[in-house]
Amino acid sequence: MSETQPSRPGELTGLLRAARAGDRAALDRLMPLVYDDLRRLARRQLNREAAPRTLQATALVHEAYVKLAAGAALDAADRTHFLAIAARAMRQVLVDEARRRRASKRGGDWARTTLSEGKQAVEFDPDELIELDRALEELEPRQRQVVEMRFFGGLEETEIAAALGVSDRTVRREWVKARARLYRSLYVRSGEAPEGGAD
Repeated sequence: MSETQPSRPGELTGLLRAARAGDRAALDRLMPLVYDDLRRLARRQLNREAAPRTLQATALVHEAYVKLAAGAALDAADRTHFLAIAARAMRQVLVDEARRRRASKRGGDWARTTLSEGKQAVEFDPDELIELDRALEELEPRQRQVVEMRFFGGLEETEIAAALGVSDRTVRREWVKARARLYRSLYVRSGEAPEGGAD
């Protein structure tokens, strides 16, 4: 899967409806339509990490697709909602990998693990990623969705508002509240507050 052709308006939504109705082949036909978008999401998530690279964007897309094909994608109403669900699936893949790495490290026989070898990969600090995941789970559901869509998915306020069925103003308000709560959870409790606060 490399270059994808632009989809006709509503084509992806139609495939999502067909998949919800039980057409498993519809999900396979959907993948080429969103593959470039999924790679963009994966690169965005992996580029946030400052550590040396060991996890490829392609591998992250494929691992997330396994989760999506298992049923997570069936809840999507349209392309924006699908990408928001995909961003959450990618976060789950990264957290699962972090937990495996941390368990291996604490078991005494730590070895570098990767989902795939290659130049475009990222090594992440498992403890930091697991702590971020814990902090996200403490947010109210809509705040967590806004963070996932904006931070992990790279969606704009208007796209998030459309996916959640709320106003842009509500998205901005939830984003501000979520950032403040994450700041308190990640930095204030640990006594490691960076300069500048939660701005």
